[in-house]
Amino acid sequence: MTALPATAPSAVVPSGPRPKRVAASRIVLYGILLVAALYYLLPLYVMVTTSLKGLPEIRLGNIFAPPLEVTFEPWVKAWTSACTGLTCKGLSPGFWNSVKITIPSTVLSVLIAAVNGYALVNWRFRGSEFFFTALIFGSFIPYQVMVYPLVLVTASLGIFGTLQAVILIHTIFGMPILTLLFRNYFASLPPELFKAARVDGAGFWRIFFQIMLPMSLPILAVAIILQVTGIWNDFLFGVIFAGTQNYPMTVQLNNIVNSTQGVREYNVNMAATILTGLVPLAVYFVSGRLFVRGIAAGAVKG
Repeated sequence: MTALPATAPSAVVPSGPRPKRVAASRIVLYGILLVAALYYLLPLYVMVTTSLKGLPEIRLGNIFAPPLEVTFEPWVKAWTSACTGLTCKGLSPGFWNSVKITIPSTVLSVLIAAVNGYALVNWRFRGSEFFFTALIFGSFIPYQVMVYPLVLVTASLGIFGTLQAVILIHTIFGMPILTLLFRNYFASLPPELFKAARVDGAGFWRIFFQIMLPMSLPILAVAIILQVTGIWNDFLFGVIFAGTQNYPMTVQLNNIVNSTQGVREYNVNMAATILTGLVPLAVYFVSGRLFVRGIAAGAVKG
């Protein structure tokens, strides 16, 4: 009796999803992003940990170690009693001075720039192109070049050394770039909206407030973020034009950090630095998506 030939085993077919290969370009991209994140986050980590330490622990020299005993006294001192020159009232007076400067400067510059951009797109007048060119040219002039003429102007107006001088200067210097943003955004809107409103008998201000301004929320967010962060972080105009009684928070921070009296308190300096930067950080965290939407909606379209 002959033996039957053995049947060949059936081939095993692998099942399930194929393993995904990570592209080399993606590895490089994430590596660069990780290095960039560490580059910016490491100093912030050192600032936070140092501000929560006492001076004896700071003198041990290990700046990267977390605090052994957390203390908030440096934060309280930075806000209420740190010396900023001859006075020891902390950052709180400078905070309110910055608020008094930032809010009116932002509102005025954004509104004026919005009207300028709207007029340059939809209400062409003789010399409008020259006016727009002059505004753009003004945005490229370094601030330092304009300091001395601005001192003379504000002194002749009788407002040198006051908050009104700083507000006026921030409003003027904010208009060129904001006018460019609003002009480009309004130019990207359908012109039929403006024409239909004109046919219905709407005038300059009615079209602006009832049609154009409600549609420009994304670019308004961009303009407000740029102005708030720029004005809040300003040092030059505050130290020159505000006067000693009206110094903004950045000038007060400089006076605290560069004070040469007594022991240098690194924890108080770090706490004061973080307190000064909280407002711009909060603005970006709260309205960061609106900023991206505004840029994508036409802020950089020519």
